[in-house]
Amino acid sequence: MFKPIVLSIVALFVCGAGARCQDRPMTTRLTPQPYQTGRSVVMAKNGMVATSQALATQIALDVLRKGGTAVDAAIAADAALGLMEPMSCGIGGDLFAIVWDNKTQKLYGLNASGRSPYKATRDYFKAQKLKEIPLYGPLSWSVPGCVSGWDELHKKFGKLPLTDILGSTIEYANDGFPVTEVIAGGWAKSKTNLSKSPDAYATYFPDGKAPKVGDVFKNPNLGRVYQAIAKDGPQVFYKGAVAKKIVAYSEKVGGLFSPKDFADHTSTWVEPVSTTYRGHQVWELPPPGQGIAVLQMLNILSAYNLKKMGPESPDYWHLFVEAKKLAYADRARFYADPDFVKLPTAELISMPYADKRRKLIDMGKARTDHPAGDPKLETSDTIYLSVVDKDRNCVSFIQSNYHGFGSHHVPGDLGFALQNRGNLFALDDKHLNRLEPHKRPFHTIIPAMVTKDGKPYLVFGVMGGDYQAQGHAQMLINMLDFGMNVQEAGEAPRIEHVGSPTPTGKPGDPKGGTIKGERGIPVAVLLDLERRGHHVTIVPTNGGGYQAILIDPRTGMLHGGSEARKDGSAAGY
Repeated sequence: MFKPIVLSIVALFVCGAGARCQDRPMTTRLTPQPYQTGRSVVMAKNGMVATSQALATQIALDVLRKGGTAVDAAIAADAALGLMEPMSCGIGGDLFAIVWDNKTQKLYGLNASGRSPYKATRDYFKAQKLKEIPLYGPLSWSVPGCVSGWDELHKKFGKLPLTDILGSTIEYANDGFPVTEVIAGGWAKSKTNLSKSPDAYATYFPDGKAPKVGDVFKNPNLGRVYQAIAKDGPQVFYKGAVAKKIVAYSEKVGGLFSPKDFADHTSTWVEPVSTTYRGHQVWELPPPGQGIAVLQMLNILSAYNLKKMGPESPDYWHLFVEAKKLAYADRARFYADPDFVKLPTAELISMPYADKRRKLIDMGKARTDHPAGDPKLETSDTIYLSVVDKDRNCVSFIQSNYHGFGSHHVPGDLGFALQNRGNLFALDDKHLNRLEPHKRPFHTIIPAMVTKDGKPYLVFGVMGGDYQAQGHAQMLINMLDFGMNVQEAGEAPRIEHVGSPTPTGKPGDPKGGTIKGERGIPVAVLLDLERRGHHVTIVPTNGGGYQAILIDPRTGMLHGGSEARKDGSAAGY
């Protein structure tokens, strides 16, 4: 039973617990020592930005200094990350946001995700003898929602013109920027896959090789698209030259896009949903995202004295994993596009439902009999960023291509990759998330916000596909139960549960899934979890990356956190 942990320990010692193996690319850093942060909390009075790339943080901070709003700065940061961290995000992908508007004292949610092509039917895929939508390639596409999301956010909450918001990134696209180490690692891993698409390869490997750490990379093609968006607005992307080029490329490579898919695209303002945890209101967006899984997990865990257990308690981690299994079992069944099916969202996030589900947890034994989830969700590349401005407007903002460089296709000379989010549709006729024309797929990317006494308290999020809901819950427990500050909460060692609660049929897939414990989790804790029936491995780091801004209710100061698993930083003024 203890073989997985033993092998994991051996691997860490072979590589060196504080170093990296020579044959392991630097895609993520090793975590700091348990509960000892590698960075101080960043504090400022007038504005704060936290992103996964330091130059993007500075670009957004400059927008705040120029008098821009939190939304202006968020768009600026996202545009910069689309250039500087292109495997994770870009205008070929989707975005979601939660905005606190201090003037109206209200939260707003934005679903800026794209829909499937009108030609994308289950009958089409059956005729192609496909049992599932391909992970990569033109059949994995859905319409990119990012630029529409920028437009909706900017019209409602923006102040500066797009020329000012996108100007610095356009300069970097033309003149180049130095590639940072974690991003360089992710870039190099995609060379083989992108080499199958000539336009993608020419865009991201112009010299036939991935940029190394510190190399200067340019993308003038993307700069021209940003310039067109700044000058002519989002219509150039959905009804103008950009849309025409994407559709022409689709027709060339066997995709299903038509001009109508882009002309009919709209983003949607939605009402955030919430639960109360330890006296704080935790806000997420409703499906098709997985945000309500966070609320379900917190509801289940709220009945336990986690503070007394502590972050190094096997009882805590057992409860956490079991609560995750229960929430994700519901996620596999009930999360879909609410425009197509009626979803029991209110019931799922209610406390009476949590009370019922909690009875299924056995403190001494890991359950293995929950309905299966979807193993396709385990990997994804995403960026998350937080912004708070001097007026205390707040933006929790997440944006993604889904997998690294999305579908691995760049449409011609446009300079950005198209997402592969359409892969998440099911082809099962009875599944709520089944493929239908002009429908939004299930989404893993989720922004979050916490309020206390009706005022914004924490603007935060976690990257990492399937992990994100687990990450949200862990960060909040770290702060609200274990008393960690905004930096400690993100750097603390994590546990991630992957795989379905029941076997997926994949060779070697353990019944009940696998716990991936970061090396900072005490081995005694992981051994205890194995004793209870969990399948456990030790890893240097789990996926994801965390950014957060806390508004101190006592002083009114902004506290920024940006953990060391990514290249990012928090900065304020």
